[in-house]
Amino acid sequence: MRVTPDDHGRVTAAIAAAERETAGEIVTIVAPASDSYHDVALHYAVLAMLLVPAVLAALPRGAIDAALAPFAGWNEGVAHGAAMAALFALLAIVFLIVRVILAYMPLRMALTPGGTKTRRVRRRALALFRASAERRTRGRTGILVYLSMLEHRAEIVADEAIHSKVEPGVWGDAMAALIAEVKAGRPGEGMAAAVTAIGAVLAAHLPREAGDTNELPDRLIEL
Repeated sequence: MRVTPDDHGRVTAAIAAAERETAGEIVTIVAPASDSYHDVALHYAVLAMLLVPAVLAALPRGAIDAALAPFAGWNEGVAHGAAMAALFALLAIVFLIVRVILAYMPLRMALTPGGTKTRRVRRRALALFRASAERRTRGRTGILVYLSMLEHRAEIVADEAIHSKVEPGVWGDAMAALIAEVKAGRPGEGMAAAVTAIGAVLAAHLPREAGDTNELPDRLIEL
């Protein structure tokens, strides 16, 4: 999925329309991903490596002797040191094979638990909220809509004035509209729909007042 220039215009127009009715300031950010998940690949590689001794322990002694026979030469068996060296080499090979396979991002993401993705998207959203919207308006009325494309997950994070008036569950319709469009391959339309839904909620709780000024940019930020 890509965010097109038309998507930028669509989201900008939605923000401007929403903020005409509310004192809230809506910030929208789209990121390609919230994390690289390298540690997930590392964990799977370590797990595969640790399974090697368990698999070897389950094999019959004859199979192991047959596999080591080429290294025994004229001896009846392989020396203890040589056997340990062979085991270490096998562990390293398995680790490297799994690590290289999981360098393929789609597979790495498929093997990453959903809870891990959710936590990391939330963590990134909070970091971006602190940098872009938190306490950056006089009335503490900033709100962030964050979409992480790779994970197909989104977060809505609100500043103090909004959080004190609106329960987090109220954003459910906005999130549902956003995720539905993202899954259909239309991230720009999803962000615009979410902004419209958020604007309706904000207009009911924080209506625009006379003299209200635009304090945060009305545009889609693409990282």
